[in-house]
Amino acid sequence: MWLVAAIAGALVVATTALPWHDAVSTTQTAAPVLAFLVAVTVLAGLSDAAGLFELLSRRTARLSGGSTTRLFLLVCALATVVTVGLSLDTTAVLLTPVVLALAAAVDVDPLPFAYATVLLANTASLLLPVSNLTNLLATDRIGSLGAGGFARRMLLPELVAVVIVVGFLLLRHRKSLRRRHSQPTAYEPPDRVLLVLAGLCCLAVAPASLFGLAPWKAAVPAAVALALGFAVRQRATLRPPLVPWRLVLLTEGLFLVVAALDRHGLTTALAHVTRHGPLLTELVGAGGANVVNNLPAYLAVQAAVPHGHTTTLLALLIGTNVGPLLLLSGSLATLLWRERCAARGLHVGALQFLRTGLLVLPPLLLGCYGALLLTG
Repeated sequence: MWLVAAIAGALVVATTALPWHDAVSTTQTAAPVLAFLVAVTVLAGLSDAAGLFELLSRRTARLSGGSTTRLFLLVCALATVVTVGLSLDTTAVLLTPVVLALAAAVDVDPLPFAYATVLLANTASLLLPVSNLTNLLATDRIGSLGAGGFARRMLLPELVAVVIVVGFLLLRHRKSLRRRHSQPTAYEPPDRVLLVLAGLCCLAVAPASLFGLAPWKAAVPAAVALALGFAVRQRATLRPPLVPWRLVLLTEGLFLVVAALDRHGLTTALAHVTRHGPLLTELVGAGGANVVNNLPAYLAVQAAVPHGHTTTLLALLIGTNVGPLLLLSGSLATLLWRERCAARGLHVGALQFLRTGLLVLPPLLLGCYGALLLTG
């Protein structure tokens, strides 16, 4: 997918479907998002190497006291916190294999735990600008709210989304979650200094944005600080694959393609939809996310939302964040999640994922929309 997006982005510039000066302007707009994407991915990768996620999952299992239901709820809480503070892609890429390894270690059905990570990676990404790339893209349009105001408007939809997802999974997997589980073995981190440094760097990212600092300005120093720590103590860990260059090409390509479509009338066409209000805008965002992926869907529709229509824009964010739960291609996080599951021997088919999405998505979209109206 990243290669298709990169080639498409290059073609719209090469064929002048998007003039060079517009391409430069689009790239300048994308730069803060790309900087955050690279920084938070490096930060998460190094934190994983330091043993932070492994330690958190083992401690989570010990807190459950042998109850699989309690373990599931604690994993859901951990997935929510990681998604809010370090973005949905971190949950999909790093927390998913850790949770699946934990499920194997304590001998429980891995499927509800796998679904918890992917559903919460998407639905718990409403709260902060750093939680999802689409939120970062919206910050210029809703800058008057600030990170604190954004969180206040999205707190209730976030809580509703998490409660619906957790309740749905508890009900659907109630039989496998009733049994007791064994206790995992103790975990010894490879380097306690790096573990502490990783924890401090991760904790610094989300609160910094709440105090008005641009997310990339918080994530970049945190990633650099942790990288310097590894350069001193575990230099071999600092390898090129830590840098998510495929994600960068994917994101930049999508920016360029949507900018070209916008130049050739897409915004005008979508304006006829967004003028009918926030609910329809939310539904269009959700549908578009499942058809073409949530990032280009948001970029396309947000350009048609008139300036000052904050509730409509926030409804679009709900649609593109919560919505891509029908097709595995709906969000990059879901694609990455499926790869991690397959690597652990858990294969989730497209139809299986679609059936789950058809059950949980309608109450999610309606519940979050109602919650958003209450915050207005």
